[in-house]
Amino acid sequence: MKPYATLILLRHGQSVYNKQNLFTGWTDVELSEQGKQEAEHAGEILKRMALFPDIVFTSWLKRAIHTQQIALAAMGWEHIDAVRSWHLNERHYGAWQQREKDAVKAEVGEARFLAVRRGYDTPPPPLPEDDPRAVKFDPKYTGIDPSLLPKSESLKDTHARVKPYFDSKILPRLKEGKTVLVSAHGNSLRALVKELEQLSDDAVVTLEIPTGKPLVYRYDRTLELFSRLEPD
Repeated sequence: MKPYATLILLRHGQSVYNKQNLFTGWTDVELSEQGKQEAEHAGEILKRMALFPDIVFTSWLKRAIHTQQIALAAMGWEHIDAVRSWHLNERHYGAWQQREKDAVKAEVGEARFLAVRRGYDTPPPPLPEDDPRAVKFDPKYTGIDPSLLPKSESLKDTHARVKPYFDSKILPRLKEGKTVLVSAHGNSLRALVKELEQLSDDAVVTLEIPTGKPLVYRYDRTLELFSRLEPD
């Protein structure tokens, strides 16, 4: 069956914080060299499959922005419109941001660590109001109502901001029969996959989305999903 619309989800390539085993969240860090190679390979995969997007959506974080730029450059497909939104940002890891994961686990214990990292509705401890890592001190977010900006988030909280954005901005493009690329993050994409595949709260916490590997959803004219591909 020829698809009417196609949605491509792409988690950014490995970041420098991924490489160092640090909690990243809304910290705006660059791709590692491996991450850049992963992004280029993702573009090569999409080109080989003739999956040329009509539009791309990204977060406001440069690891996702640069991933789509590198991937589209590998495709020779850099002319398309790019729409960016903080609603697609990674889950906010609160006071754990920029901290080494094993050190946090040793400090809080494995049960608490797993409840936050792999649970659905347990957030990490929030950042204090005066912490320099707080979103309000980042000039990118100056125009956003401070009450909307998180100090920490669970996966449930992330889902609560990703779903309305998908429904209002991305879904209409699929209804037009477009091929849409979303370049985002492990947890914002997990929240999106929860919605697309109607996963339970328990199922989504075990979902792994690897860096730099496209996940392709194909829809018929009624937007019924008829195939899901993880091409290599």
